[in-house]
Amino acid sequence: MRANAPWLTGTAIAVAAIAALPTLAVVTRGVAPGAGATWEHLLATTLPEMVANTLWLLLLVGVGVIVGGTACGWLLARHRFPGSRVFEWALLLPLAMPAYVMAYAYTDFLEYAGPVQSALRASFGLAHGDYWFPDVRTVPGAAVIFIFALFPYVYLLTRVAFLERPRSLAEAARTLGLDRRQAFLRVDLPLARPAIAAGAALALMETLADFGTVSYFAVPTFTTGIYRAWFNLGDRAAAAQLASALLVFVVTVLILERVSRGAGRTYAAAHGRAVTDTVRETLRGVPALAATGVCTIAVTVGFALPVAILLRLIHADPEIAFDARFATWMGHTLVAAGVAAGVCAVLAIVVAYALRLNPGWPMRAASRVLTLGYAVPGTVLAVGVLLPLGTIDAVYADWRRSVTGVAPGLLLTGTIVALVYAYVVRYFAVAWNAVEPGFARITPAMDAAARSLGVGAAGTLVRVHAPLLARSVAAALLLSFVDVMKELPATLILRPFNFDTLATQAYQLARDERLAEAAVPSLAIVVVGLVPIVLLARLARRDAQRAPLATAATLSAQQGG
Repeated sequence: MRANAPWLTGTAIAVAAIAALPTLAVVTRGVAPGAGATWEHLLATTLPEMVANTLWLLLLVGVGVIVGGTACGWLLARHRFPGSRVFEWALLLPLAMPAYVMAYAYTDFLEYAGPVQSALRASFGLAHGDYWFPDVRTVPGAAVIFIFALFPYVYLLTRVAFLERPRSLAEAARTLGLDRRQAFLRVDLPLARPAIAAGAALALMETLADFGTVSYFAVPTFTTGIYRAWFNLGDRAAAAQLASALLVFVVTVLILERVSRGAGRTYAAAHGRAVTDTVRETLRGVPALAATGVCTIAVTVGFALPVAILLRLIHADPEIAFDARFATWMGHTLVAAGVAAGVCAVLAIVVAYALRLNPGWPMRAASRVLTLGYAVPGTVLAVGVLLPLGTIDAVYADWRRSVTGVAPGLLLTGTIVALVYAYVVRYFAVAWNAVEPGFARITPAMDAAARSLGVGAAGTLVRVHAPLLARSVAAALLLSFVDVMKELPATLILRPFNFDTLATQAYQLARDERLAEAAVPSLAIVVVGLVPIVLLARLARRDAQRAPLATAATLSAQQGG
């Protein structure tokens, strides 16, 4: 296609440069002269514990989501058992439950004064100190929360991979005398390895990015260290150092995901064969009960029980839970998420259209830079946004003071501009995953026909592409809105004064042990998060030709630790 609209390409490249600025600012500050002394201080104090906790979380969560997600994906792709049709979509429900909300619920449920231990003491006549009960506020406790919140990433991707295996492979395995276990280990599992690696990488990046869970559980990690260094200690150098170290972990996870996939490729069944055209064994007896039990535990622990706990908290004290502040929090959430989602969708359209018109390496590089933002944790982005915007504010303040003699207020930091900036950098990929496939489905012949009629690039976008992209843009707005709404660390750090959202208030009320009040904003986050999960569940039931769409939607589900 002939290159068109150079201004559009220039705009897209400029947007990519602005999006890369926070990460570059963090890295630059982390390696600036004098940073060595800060690093030595961190190494002698808090860094070893942060590294140890982070490594333990990555190991436990990685093993848990791989085992649980792969098992559920294989069971539902290869077998039929009581409830299997319900579990196909029900196992996606934990994606609507942010890990930090699950942490609040289970802390109330399992703490000393909670219903579980209270019932235990009442049933057996025990007193404090007469029994041992596991403490949820530990590294293993946090890992369990992450596993049940994030295993759907692996489940959905591996289920699609198992479903796409053609019938001929199963027949070949039986011809070679392989039993069910051997066929799984030697045929199914190797073919699903790329999907397993991709799902595990998403789960591990979410674990690294989480702030609400580890902060509430008082587990020192890089995200809590960054927040403490910047806001409690006022040490920007330490915050930048820790943010740089966290980026090293993120890059390592991405590299390991690439290496683990190797040269592996998976392909859909030939000739458009539906994913339902696979060998499915009907389980009966003990195997059927075991399969149903595994899926029931996953759905119950990952979604149903936390929702029930939140409802119990609200029912116990509805007057405290529901007050006028909730409307204010909801309004702030709608404004911030709505503006950010709109900007993400518009920029995704601009960049995708520029890539369509000029598919050279500059535009490919720009789109790649923009979509990598989802891998950067919210705390790192917050620090990265504050560093350059703080410099701009300082320069502006000096200039205004020299001209007027009066010190002005903040121009960018401490305003919704900084907040939306961070949101767009992180969640552009969400809108892109919805918009870019929409452009791909529009044949280039339509562009050629429009140009033959004298319509320019902008006119083609408005008059030809826009009507065809309506559903893709709506999906982009919905998915990015929900993810922004659940984002906690960036919102907590960058929000304007007295600008509280559902996520920040849920965190602050839970931190103050006011769990009944925290239950309402937490439940509201879950309810809104169910909307894209329902859509994702419908995509997951379609044929193999639509499986890539389900995969793309998965990449944008539940991000806001």
